[in-house]
Amino acid sequence: MTVLAVVFWVSVALLVYTHLGYPLVLWALVLTRPDRAQRAGGAPDDELPPVSLIVAAHDEEEVIERKVRDALALDYPRDRLEVIVASDGSTDGTVQVARAAGADLVLDLPRGGKVAALNAAVERSGGEVLAFSDANSFWRSNALRLLVARLRDPDVGYVCGQVRLDGAGAANEEGLYWRYEMAVRALESRLAGVTAGNGAINAVRRDAYIFLEPTRGQDISFPYELVKRGWRPIYAPEAVARERLAATIGSEFARKRRMMAGAWSTMLRYGLLSPRGYGPLYAFEIASHRMLRYVSPFLHLIALGTNIALAGGGTIYVATLAAQVALLAAAAIGAVWPLRPFRIAHYYLAVTASSAAGLWEYLRHGVPTTWQKAEGTR
Repeated sequence: MTVLAVVFWVSVALLVYTHLGYPLVLWALVLTRPDRAQRAGGAPDDELPPVSLIVAAHDEEEVIERKVRDALALDYPRDRLEVIVASDGSTDGTVQVARAAGADLVLDLPRGGKVAALNAAVERSGGEVLAFSDANSFWRSNALRLLVARLRDPDVGYVCGQVRLDGAGAANEEGLYWRYEMAVRALESRLAGVTAGNGAINAVRRDAYIFLEPTRGQDISFPYELVKRGWRPIYAPEAVARERLAATIGSEFARKRRMMAGAWSTMLRYGLLSPRGYGPLYAFEIASHRMLRYVSPFLHLIALGTNIALAGGGTIYVATLAAQVALLAAAAIGAVWPLRPFRIAHYYLAVTASSAAGLWEYLRHGVPTTWQKAEGTR
C-alpha cells in the first residue's frame, strides 16, 4: 500500500470513528458502569442551598421580562433564589424591563462581553450555587431543583441541562444534530464527564467557579478546566430548557463559526488538548470528541484530495470517490431543494465547514469579547 493510500484510509477511518465509532465505543464502555444519576435525590426545601441564577443579556428587551418571570416562577424556595440580570452594555430597555419584571439585582454594565458580565454578576451574587441561563432560554419549573440535586454529589462541580429546540427552520437540521450530540453527552457524563456544557442551562458550585478571561467561553472551558481541578462535570438531561431554533442554515453557520473561533482558541492557547490533569478516560473523550470533530473539515479535504489521486488505482477508489462526490452534490441540492436527505447533507457540510471558518476567523482576528444575538433564535 502506498503512502497516499495510507493517508486516505486513515483520514476516512478517523472521520467514521469520530462520528459513528466513538459513540459506539462510549456505549460499550458505560454498559457495566452504574448510572450515578439514579442515586441523585431531591431535598426538603429547608435543606436546599441558596442559588444565584444569573442571566447575561445584551439588547434583550423583547424577551427579558418573560425570562425574569420564568426564573421567578421556578419550583425553588423564593427566599433561597436570587435572580440577577447582568446587562452587557444594552442600548435598549433591557435594564428597565428587567427591574420592572422583578429581578433581585440588575447590573447595568459597560460593554465587555458575556463572560465579563457573568464574572461581574458572580462577584455581586450571594448563592452557594451559581446557575446560568441565556435570556432566550426558558426552563421547566423543576429544572433548577434537578441541577442542584446533581450537585449534592461531592465530586460534581458542574452540571449542564438539556436544551430542546423549538421552531422548524425549513432548511435547518440543528434539531437532529442536537439530539445526536445530547446522546453522546449523556454517555460521556456516565464515563468520565462531559467535554462541553451549555450556556442555556447550567450550574456550578461557587467554590468551583473560574473567573475566565473575557475572550473565553464557559461552555467549552468550564468542563475541562474543572476536571483539571479535581471536579466532575456532568449532564442532567432531566433538567430541561427550551429555546428557538435558528431559522436557516446560514444563521446557524454564522453562530457556529463564532463558537468555533472560541473553541480553536481554547484548544490552541488554553490547554484543552493538554492531557495534564486528565484521567485516561477523559483524555480519550477530549481526543475523540473535541480534537477529531474540530479537524473534520481538514480530514474531509485530505480524503477527497488523496482519493482523486488514487482514482485510477482500482474499483474501490472509484466507489469511494463517487460517494464523496455524491455527498457534495447532495449538500448542493439541499441548499435549493428542501427534501430532508439533501437538507441533512447540506447541514452536515455547513457545520463541518464552520470549524474551518472558525479557525480562519481566530487566526485573522482572534476571539471577540462581545457577542450578538443569533438571527432567528428570538
